[in-house]
Amino acid sequence: MPEIHLGSHTLKSHGAKVANVHKYDWIILLVLGAIDITLNVIEPFHRFVGEEMMTDMKYPFHEDTIPMWAVPIYAIVLPTAIFFAFYFCRKDVYDLHHAILGLFYSILITLVITDAIKDAVGRPRPNFFWRCFPDGISVFDPQTKNVMCTGDKKIIKEGYKSFPSGHSSVSFAGLGFLAWYLSGKIKVFDRRGHAAKLCIILLPILGAALVGVSRVDDYWHHWQDVFAGGLLGLVIASICYLQSFPLPNQDEGWAPHTYFLTMAAERNDASAARLNSLRMRRSDVETPDSSPSS
Repeated sequence: MPEIHLGSHTLKSHGAKVANVHKYDWIILLVLGAIDITLNVIEPFHRFVGEEMMTDMKYPFHEDTIPMWAVPIYAIVLPTAIFFAFYFCRKDVYDLHHAILGLFYSILITLVITDAIKDAVGRPRPNFFWRCFPDGISVFDPQTKNVMCTGDKKIIKEGYKSFPSGHSSVSFAGLGFLAWYLSGKIKVFDRRGHAAKLCIILLPILGAALVGVSRVDDYWHHWQDVFAGGLLGLVIASICYLQSFPLPNQDEGWAPHTYFLTMAAERNDASAARLNSLRMRRSDVETPDSSPSS
């Protein structure tokens, strides 16, 4: 199917209408955000950690390579900037809105699931020993043999949140969604065999994968945490993208479903208007002149 540019669905002309139609979707996003904040406030499950279990948790504790504040920049701001770049080219507010809405849902759903599992599982991080005992002196309960941490409570709390990796899940949720979006926009799967296009959409996936690798290198996560987090984020990103966009290998994979629904509705309205106009003209021709003769 050839591309058809409507050219009239801009933020100024249709932005308020689109936002009003999807206002409840945005409200649910706020609810998801509140849920995730709550999940970060509550105390996670403290799994039993015996002295012999500490052998695999004595890796160095230091600042992570990719800090938490950097995650929204490449997982949210970067994809959103690319969405706006395509908007300035196509002037289609439906594409812009559904891309941003889908991205935010991908991120927030992933965050809620990730943090809920973190709190429920309570798996210690590989650097848990130094979080628990910053002075290097271990203390265990003489009866239960469970660990008795002497470090900072906030640092210890984060030490029980290893599984799954939040950096990995959010990275794949944001950059995975971007990969889906780009694959549709540049028509990677148009059966013409342009392998260079495939390299473009693999760049966001590579970036997310490197973030996951850094979490293992920094000893903040076990490899299972990163694998599970990445898989979770990519699955959620795929679901959220396909909620609003066709598969990229389809002829209509370059635009959201709403684009084509709106285009069909406008065509029907235009056809109905032309038909009414023809009927009015035919009626005028067939109606005899009833004006009185002089």
